[in-house]
Amino acid sequence: MSAGAILLWIIFPYAAAAAFVVGHWWRYRTDQLGWTSGSTQLLERKILGWASPAFHYGALAAIGGHVVGLLIPKSLTDAVGISENLYRWFSAVAGGVAGAVCVVGLAGLVYRRATNPRVRRTTSRTDLLTYLLLTVLIAVGCFMTFGDNLLTSHPYDYRESIAPWWRSLFYLDPDVSAAVHARTIYQVHAIIAWSFWALFPFSRLVHVWSIPLQYLGRPWILYRRRYAGVRSR
Repeated sequence: MSAGAILLWIIFPYAAAAAFVVGHWWRYRTDQLGWTSGSTQLLERKILGWASPAFHYGALAAIGGHVVGLLIPKSLTDAVGISENLYRWFSAVAGGVAGAVCVVGLAGLVYRRATNPRVRRTTSRTDLLTYLLLTVLIAVGCFMTFGDNLLTSHPYDYRESIAPWWRSLFYLDPDVSAAVHARTIYQVHAIIAWSFWALFPFSRLVHVWSIPLQYLGRPWILYRRRYAGVRSR
């Protein structure tokens, strides 16, 4: 096993995971006022109104698909009677739709931030790096979905290469050989993904953890009308 393989497929993923966990703790302890989406809705609403929901819904669907696809081993789908062809088409179509929606949303957000002077002035270097990683990550992912699965007669089965390596990280027994023998495009996608998660706690993306779920348990707000016979003093 080479030093480069150890660095890329063992040290780097665990370092990124540590940065993700410790970074959130550090950010919350030292920068609670900056724990925000940095909304620019007041500066421009027209594009944001459709681009933001498209990006968020597409990203959530894509992340969910990745988790399911990487966590569920091929042996399990074979055991329940799901053929490789059916699984590939279902995952590729679902991933393609999610990726397309995400691309449209991200393109709108990037265009808005690049062309609107007031929005552009609020853009930090971390924002630029976040947009860059997201753009490359999504572009590579879409190429893998369409070019390496849907639109080819020889689709690549990532569940026998990159997926076992990803699961082995959680077992604390990284299967480096599985990652080393994966196609280059999948290796690039994995490296960019870990880079993105390492940056996550230091960006405005931390606002995803501030969803006001407590509102779901709050009582209804009752609006009462003053009776006509009651006069204010």
